[in-house]
Formats: sequence, structure tokens, C-alpha cells
Amino acid sequence: MKILFLSDDFPPQSFGGAGISTYDLARGMKKAGQEVFVITTCRKKEEAGELEYQGLKIFKIASDYPGRWRTYISLYNPPVIRELEKILKKIKPDVVHANNIHFYLSYHSLKIAKKYAKVVITFRDVMSFNFGKLMTERYLKNLDARTIWLDHLKQAKKRWNPLRNIIIKYYLGYADKKFAVSKALKKALEQNGISGIEVIHTGIDLSEYPTFYNGQNKKIIFFAGRLSDAKGAKVVEKAMQIISKKMPDAELITAGTGGKWLNREEMKMAYASSSVVIVPSVCFDALPRTVLEASASGRPVISTPYGGAKEVIEDGVTGYIIDPFKPDELAEKIIDLLKDPRKAEKFGKAGYQRIEREFSLEKLTNRYIDIYAKSVNM
Repeated sequence: MKILFLSDDFPPQSFGGAGISTYDLARGMKKAGQEVFVITTCRKKEEAGELEYQGLKIFKIASDYPGRWRTYISLYNPPVIRELEKILKKIKPDVVHANNIHFYLSYHSLKIAKKYAKVVITFRDVMSFNFGKLMTERYLKNLDARTIWLDHLKQAKKRWNPLRNIIIKYYLGYADKKFAVSKALKKALEQNGISGIEVIHTGIDLSEYPTFYNGQNKKIIFFAGRLSDAKGAKVVEKAMQIISKKMPDAELITAGTGGKWLNREEMKMAYASSSVVIVPSVCFDALPRTVLEASASGRPVISTPYGGAKEVIEDGVTGYIIDPFKPDELAEKIIDLLKDPRKAEKFGKAGYQRIEREFSLEKLTNRYIDIYAKSVNM
């Protein structure tokens, strides 16, 4: 089959979580014998065009605009749609698999793709019903992801487009199949009026992640996220104040500061060098790739109940699920694992085995291929 992936971001242009997950899936398809193409975007016209990357044929369409217009242009981006249709006519794919298209490729791409192929979309975040990160009081207190127009207005302010979600649902009607990367995201989408969703988790290629433990017996805590309130920076700061008093030799490393972030290979080495990985998000995190990667690296992981992390982490078996508004609880669990390396290693091995059993890239890629084949033959 000819499979065409749509993703606003994609390596080597970008190494964000959604782009990497789409890239891994595309590579998995290629390895399984499918003919794979990718349409992505870039900001500069001179970067647009065709290229080969890791055996994948990639088409880059240039698009850039002020963020204040996002709630409109993310629905229909005419210059991008014109180029996208030219590529569709050229490739004639059997299946178009949309991923994150809510900035540049736009939801209108689903309607255009439907003219040429079966259409599949994978939801990787809440942007199909929300205007940004989901951090409403309703959700943080009760795990109730329902949002109303007032929530959207508060978040988007002058960028609010009252018709945005209605138009998105219209475009989603062109998808033959809809998938979410976690049960939590499926539930959140359904609570906001988007139905007919199946769950296929993000897959991980275990061969890419070294699982050795650091040989210097250092007590290293890896905060595998951005230093932002949404990712739990405040609770980490407070927890470290507690930890440093009880374990002054404990070290904290982060995925990035000051706009500089670890690249993909550096992230792998950070996992391998750490004693415990923390992902203390205080927003809905659909399925944090960092949780999957840390587990694939044989590391115990501490995260929160907000989103899909709890579908990967078995509390008390592969890591811990904590309340991110209680720094003492986070500190307690970190100290527990730092003081007991055998427990940490046991948790890490159990996490690795869970990834191998439930989240392997090959297994989840084959699920998609089976679904593609059935859709094409319908």
C-alpha cells in the first residue's frame, strides 16, 4: 500500500514528541514493506521541496503566519492546501494518515485527502477541542475534561474563534477512522463531542534505547520535560528542596533550560545515566513520550494521573503515580527509589518488559497496517 503521513512537524526539521512518534510509525511502515510518503511543513520558502530522510520520501511545504491567526488558519490554510493537493495527485496514495495538523496543514487537508484516498487521523493532544493545554480546575480536581465556550474564551482571549470547534468536527467527518494515543485522550475527546474513536498507543522501538545503569552510582534525577508550570517545574523545585536536605548528593538534570533542549540522542543518554525519571505534568498530557522512552531505557518513572501516563506506569510496579500538587509526595517517592537501587532496578526492568509487551513499535505498526488494509478493501 501507499501510505501518506501528514504532520505539521517531522524530522529532520523538528524533533518534537508528536513529530518523532509519527516518524517512528512511518519508519515502522517502511520496514513492514509499505510504500511511505510524508507531507510536512517548514517556515522558510528556501527549505521547501522534496528530500529523502532515513528512506522516507518527504515533501515540505512552506508556511508561516502570526500566531494570533492560528484559530482561523489552522482550519483552512489555502496556500498549503493548494500544494498538498498537487502532491496528492502525484502520489495517488491508498491511505492518508493525518497526525498533528492543527497549525499549518490545517483540518481542511482531511477534506482534500478524502478525494484521493481513505483517511485516518490519530489524535495526539487536546487541540481538536481545546485552544491550548488542558488545565481547567474541573479537570485538575475531578479528571473531567469537558470544556465550555467560557474555558476557550479565557484561554484564547482575543484569538478566540467561536466557530472553531464546530468547523473542526465538520472536517473530522471526512476521516474514515479516528484514533487516540491513550484511553484518557479518547475519553476527553468523547466528553467534548468527538466520537467513533479507537485507541492505539504510541509505539517505541526498544532497540534504540540503551538500558545500562550509570556506573558511578550517582543519584541522578532526570526531569524529562520543559521547565514550565504545566510540566511541573514548580513542584520539582519544591521537592528538590526537601530531597537536598535528606540526600545532598542527589543531582537533578533537566531536558532543557533557556530555550536550549537536549536533542534525541542526548535524551537517550540522559535516560541511561539517570537513577529515576520524573514527568510531573499538571496539565492533560495525552501520552507523554518521555514516560515511554524512560521505561524503554529500563528506568523507574514517576508521573501524575493527568492524561495517559497511568496507562504506561503500573503504580508501585514500574514507577509511581503521584499528586503533583504535593511536593512532599514527589520527594518521598524519589527518595524511596534513590535509597533502594535494587527496587529502582526492579521497577525499571518491569517497565521495560511492559513496553516490550504492550507498546512495541512493531506490534502497534502492524495494528495500523491491518486497519489500513481493511479500510482500503471496504
